[in-house]
Amino acid sequence: MGVPLWLFGGKFRQVGRKRYKGVPCRPGRERTEACSSGSQSSSTKSVCLSIMSATSGIAVSPELATTFADAVSSKNVRFLKISIQNEALVNDASIPPSSTLENDLNRLQSLLDDNIPAYVLVRLDDPPSAWLAVHYVPDTAKVRDKMIYASTRNSVTKSLGATNFVDTIFATSKEDVTPAGYAAHKRHQAAPKPMSAWEKEIADIKAAEREAGGTPYNANAARQSPFAFGTSVGLKWSDDVEAAVRNLAEATGDHLVTMTIDPSTETLTLRETTATTADELKNKIPSSDPSFAFFSWSDTALERRIIFIYSCPSTSPVKHRMLYSSGSGSVYQTAKSLLPTLLLSSRKVETSDPHELDASFLRAELGKSKEPSRVGTPSAGLPVGGFARPGLHKKR
Repeated sequence: MGVPLWLFGGKFRQVGRKRYKGVPCRPGRERTEACSSGSQSSSTKSVCLSIMSATSGIAVSPELATTFADAVSSKNVRFLKISIQNEALVNDASIPPSSTLENDLNRLQSLLDDNIPAYVLVRLDDPPSAWLAVHYVPDTAKVRDKMIYASTRNSVTKSLGATNFVDTIFATSKEDVTPAGYAAHKRHQAAPKPMSAWEKEIADIKAAEREAGGTPYNANAARQSPFAFGTSVGLKWSDDVEAAVRNLAEATGDHLVTMTIDPSTETLTLRETTATTADELKNKIPSSDPSFAFFSWSDTALERRIIFIYSCPSTSPVKHRMLYSSGSGSVYQTAKSLLPTLLLSSRKVETSDPHELDASFLRAELGKSKEPSRVGTPSAGLPVGGFARPGLHKKR
């Protein structure tokens, strides 16, 4: 349904059903000053906005439809200017091509008026069968003209065949349809779409994978498991790392073995082996780089266990996070073959902040704390033997 023509009839009077130019005022609209008025009340603006979102009902004239059909078949028209006259879309001017599109765009400066809206259909060079629709509505145009052209623009392309048009420019000044303005429009169309923080991180991970030649990243799997980068990725163990882990089975008291990955050879290297308490772990685990650790712990609330700890600080580079995440599963599986089954804990501990590691944290992560954990419920929703996802346990 088109917009009623009484909305465009001029000023409305503060009277009942008086006529203006032969068109009666609609009841309930007496307080509206006019959409064409320079100063509008809030009620007038709401009426104007509703008009702009509607269809005006103005149709393409038969002459314009014939002219455009001839231009499509003959390919001898560069610009076809369309105006609204007597409540119909008519051909206002036709200009043949004289050079390339970029050079011909300079001719639009004399074709368009500074204060009067218009539609311009532009034939492209590649392919020559494609057209560009320019909706030219200058900022200095009358409000009434802006509304009429805004509510009619869809009728132009639909009535003339939407498949003929491959692009659209909404111009508010002549500068928007100069060669420089059109070049800026094409750069904007070709520019990458803005990404969210999550999408940007995924893009960085994919770039790191391409550089490392790794397995393609699976975003859906990553939401299910922190080791979705590929738990089948194996790492070489240096002799001293293997010996240090084996010795934990015979150790008495609390002992810690920390190890890192040499990226050039993808080999586990020993960082440190030391006697320490659970409350001192925060000072023993690297705070800025990822690392793996095996902690032999004798606790009053637990039987003696060797706990696998995967620390991945959020400030570490994406490439390092990917490397450690992809290898953590194989590190644990290899340790199972080196240590007695009942001694190695089936629960693993992950953290993105090593400073939170202490005795109460380990008890909570291992599900042995009798008091509510200060970091939430780490065992909720995790399968037996699963990892606590870095940084997420605080949000549970």
